[in-house]
Amino acid sequence: MVQIGRGGERFEGVREIAVLRGGGLGDLMFAMPAIEALAAAYPEARVTLLGTPMARALLAGRTDAVHAVEELPVSPGVRDGGEGAPDLDDFFAHLHGRFDLAVQLHGGGRNSNPFLLRLGAAHSIGTATEDATTTERWVRYVYYQHEVLRALEVVGLAGAEPVTLDPRLTVTDDERAAVRERLGVAGRLVAMHPGATDPRRRWSPERFAAVAVARLAAGDDVVLVGDESDRPAAVAIRASVAEAVGPEAAARLHDLTGTLPLPELPAVLGAADVMVGDDSGPRHLAVAVGTPTVGVFWFGNVINAGPLDRGRHRVLMSFVTRCPVCGIDVTQVGWTAERCEHDPSFVDEITADQALADVEDLLATT
Repeated sequence: MVQIGRGGERFEGVREIAVLRGGGLGDLMFAMPAIEALAAAYPEARVTLLGTPMARALLAGRTDAVHAVEELPVSPGVRDGGEGAPDLDDFFAHLHGRFDLAVQLHGGGRNSNPFLLRLGAAHSIGTATEDATTTERWVRYVYYQHEVLRALEVVGLAGAEPVTLDPRLTVTDDERAAVRERLGVAGRLVAMHPGATDPRRRWSPERFAAVAVARLAAGDDVVLVGDESDRPAAVAIRASVAEAVGPEAAARLHDLTGTLPLPELPAVLGAADVMVGDDSGPRHLAVAVGTPTVGVFWFGNVINAGPLDRGRHRVLMSFVTRCPVCGIDVTQVGWTAERCEHDPSFVDEITADQALADVEDLLATT
């Protein structure tokens, strides 16, 4: 028996399972191994993810572990906004009493546990901070814990053993080939995502550009991915590349930032030979589709979000402990930590040469 934490016995008579996990792309990826564990432990049960429209668009046809997605309503600490989100009362009227087991994988439970318990499920499991309402079975929420292992510890309370430690989404060989044909890639392809939700986790565009220039010089193609918020970084990268290389090499830099529909992102990342990115959703998604990654991380985030192996994934860490502007201690994170108003990059002490060395080694060894 493989067990994370104290575990628990399986519940009897479970045919419908609800899993609460809102948030962004990375949050969803962290929850996927736990969802797979539930699906394996309760093979006769139907698993419904309570999440965002992003989850429905991304998971369709790419996993057998999630059978349905119910869009979350706007509710403090569960979903902060969303045009067209269902009405809160209608949501619970629709789902109340449907589930045999409700699973909270959404933060420390201060807001998410009361939300989950309102479903009226026969059984419930989750995490809880010191001031949170608790579920039937629960484990204490302590900020510094890898999010994948936290979620696996929660589902272990219901007797669900891990079947994987990495998220897994399906991308077919035909999809990969179609991406490469569309981009005109004949050799190796390096994907890059120059963004992160928190600006302090963002590596400068100049460093991404330096990596791109070197890989283009080596004969590779490079593809940029991201949403609208990543457009300024992509524009800066393209400009730096255009100044450094000739038009033939520059034509092998493909910018899909802000134009790629989310359901197509797994295939693009899956087509790449290696992906370079900040601690962000697309990098976590690259892990899920089996692409080797080079991740640029603030060291504290490695504890909660870093990849678990080094044969396929490399981690570049910055060891900033105080805000470069005001000097406040930035290692005290979580909901109780003091947060200054400054947003300098915490990761720019990592050099492009460091990233290039890892890219070259992964291309040679994976």
